[in-house]
Amino acid sequence: MRVVKLSRIREYASRYPEAAGALAAWLKIAKKATWRNIIDTRRMFPTADAVDVASGRTVTVFNMGGNKFRLIVAIKYEWSMLYVLEFLTHAEYSRNRWKETL
Repeated sequence: MRVVKLSRIREYASRYPEAAGALAAWLKIAKKATWRNIIDTRRMFPTADAVDVASGRTVTVFNMGGNKFRLIVAIKYEWSMLYVLEFLTHAEYSRNRWKETL
């Protein structure tokens, strides 16, 4: 998969050093992946969730760092592209405000 906004991964790793290893591991797997749908994605990341947001789009949420963080991406399976949208702490994610801005 091609990862768009790769700079955000580096930014998140810098801002949350305790998540840097998990982000690097996710990135390594995602770049080599050939996901065609959420089922393929869950084969690599069983806890990945497809979530509908206010814009009407569906995003994929990955648990990171022992469930302490959430990485939110838009996956365009037909183009083999991942768009990095947001990285939140578990507490920020639980407030659900992020769904209204994506």
